[in-house]
Amino acid sequence: MDLSRRGFIKLTGATLATSSLGALGFGSCGEAVAENVRPFKLTHAKETRNTCTYCSVACGILIYTLGDGAKNARSDIIHIEGDPDHPVNRGTLCPKGSALLDIVHAPTRLQVPKYRKPGGTEFEEVSWDWALDRIARLMKDDRDKNFIAKNAEGTTVNRWISTGMLAASASSTETSYLTWKVARSFGMLVFDNQARV
Repeated sequence: MDLSRRGFIKLTGATLATSSLGALGFGSCGEAVAENVRPFKLTHAKETRNTCTYCSVACGILIYTLGDGAKNARSDIIHIEGDPDHPVNRGTLCPKGSALLDIVHAPTRLQVPKYRKPGGTEFEEVSWDWALDRIARLMKDDRDKNFIAKNAEGTTVNRWISTGMLAASASSTETSYLTWKVARSFGMLVFDNQARV
């Protein structure tokens, strides 16, 4: 076969055009390429909006879980990222917020309440019902013992100064308002926020 320089350039150009069209999906090879494309990992995941728990900035995060939400099934968190629609962080996260997925799946993360008896050296696992009942009982006993209804002049003050509350700084405005109301309804004067700690 006698191929001139001009013929070689034409043949090369035609081959390049044919392969480019095929790679863009206009040929028979486009179907094979489309079958081997990996699906997006979040396609079947459920998206939940939440707030990062680390500091007082209260960045918005998106949590993606797999699972159908059935009663006996356990969902698994597969991805956490910044919420681009959140007014605080606009989708960005600090290094601690970016590592939330590692913290969620850490084997050392506490998932049940633990209790150490007075004078004891070991923590033992207890149920949530037991822990919450114990906290409520200790708070009630302390309030009954130390509640100040009236001051020395006889003015009603309704104060409980032996116990305080530390609120979460990454709460929504509504949650913060309700927390404040609960603390004040108990008569607590010692009330602070984690943002100042």
